This record gives sequence, C-alpha cells and structure tokens, in this order.
Amino acid sequence: MTTQAADTGIDAFRAEWREWHRQHEDRLADPHGFLAITGLYRVSATAQRFPGAPGTWSTGAEGVIVVLDDSEELVIGGTPVRDTHRFGAIPERGGVNAVWGDAVIEVARRGGHDVVRPRHPDNPLRTAFRGTPAYAPNPDWVIGGRYTAFPEPRPTTVGAAVEGLEHVYDAPGQIEFVRDGQALRLTAFAGKAPGELSVLFTDATSGVTTYAANRALHIAAPAPDGTVVLDFNRAANLPCAYTDLATCPLPPAENRLPIAVEAGEKIPYERG
Repeated sequence: MTTQAADTGIDAFRAEWREWHRQHEDRLADPHGFLAITGLYRVSATAQRFPGAPGTWSTGAEGVIVVLDDSEELVIGGTPVRDTHRFGAIPERGGVNAVWGDAVIEVARRGGHDVVRPRHPDNPLRTAFRGTPAYAPNPDWVIGGRYTAFPEPRPTTVGAAVEGLEHVYDAPGQIEFVRDGQALRLTAFAGKAPGELSVLFTDATSGVTTYAANRALHIAAPAPDGTVVLDFNRAANLPCAYTDLATCPLPPAENRLPIAVEAGEKIPYERG
C-alpha cells in the first residue's frame, strides 16, 4: 500500500469514527434522551405522586395504573388519556413513553420493579451537555476474535448501576481474542439486531481514564467461521456514566479485562 493510500484509509477510518461518536452523543442529547431524566421512582401498591410527572401512580397484579387530576392529560401512542389509565403488565426491559406537554414520562420495568422516569428537555444535565471525551481513534485497537456459541444460552445475572436491582441476560456465547500475546475472553450478550453481539466490560483504565462501572461494545454478527471484529475505538459509555438515574447493567465478573483498553470513550465531563 502506498503512503497516499494508507493516509486515505486512515482518514476514512477517523471520519467513520467521528460520525459514530457524533451519533452516540446525539442520542444522549435528544430532548427526551437519558440526559433529560429528572427522577427514577419505583412504583408500589400505594398510590403516590412523583416530582415532574402528573397523576398518582400505583402498581399491582394488573400492572401500572395512573390516576390523573381533572386538569391533567397524557398522550400515549398519539391518543389523549384522562382520568385513569392502566398500562398493563410491562415486560422486563420494556417500557411505554407517555407525553406530558414538552416532557415524556417513561413507564418501564427494570430488575423486576415497575419504575417511572420523567424526561424533561430543560433538565440542566442535558442543556449543559458538551460532549464526551474519548481517545483518538487508533486502528491498532481493531482486533480480530473468534466467537463460540454455548450449547444453550446461559442465563447470566449481573448487577445494576442502581443499588438493589439485578438484570438477567441470556448469554449466547463467548468471544476469544489475543492482545499483546495475552489470550483473553469475554462473555457476549445478544446485540440490538438479530445475530449481532454486545459486550459489557471493564479494564485497567476503568476508574482512571474511563468510567469505572462499565463500557459497552457492539459487535457485528459473526462470520460463518465464527470470526468477529472488536473495534474498541467504539467502546461506549452507558447512560449510567452520565446520570445516577439510569439502571444500566454491570459486566459479568469474567469480563474484567486485565489489560488497559486505551480506546473509546472516557469518563464524561459530568463525572469530573
């Protein structure tokens, strides 16, 4: 490869990374994204009001119920709702967004608990957001690996960023790779699209230059022979890196890498 061709390839690599990073920041800074959350409230059998949300909320065998005052209205799925609304049973990691003026009231189920999270565009965490620091993209951190599926998906219990919650994920397999002559292994979870994979991990930079609790890496579907590409330049912060009102999962114990992954996103400015 000529020097000019190599420079062109590096420029394209860096441009693709910048676009990925921009899109990630745009999702965070969305008017109703995670930076807009103003509270995380567990719904109980006792009806109660929550700051930043209309109505009184309770839950039971039939799921979450909200009772609105005469002057209050939610819009759910484009339909205005008044008086009493029953959300029904919400599946784990599922949720419903109810619009209230310029805010969105998220009703979700996390770690076996029904929760309400108001999302207000004028939340100072969102309006003051100035992006996320990151390591400069480096092709050396694009590493080949091999995926091996388990005979059966393994239910894997992991902790959560919020005390008292746990998440259970089915791990379909594991990824093995080599870095600086050291053989390493990561338990993988299902990704966003069919066949894709997702890895939660920490490493020797965690709590030093990168967020202490976790980072996430999305991986394209393995090739027929099981080969995968791990681009650690795209190791991303989860919402809990920015706010204590997120219920992000923590990595399984075996995903604590002993190496320093000096790639991807760093500790957010908001965490100082």
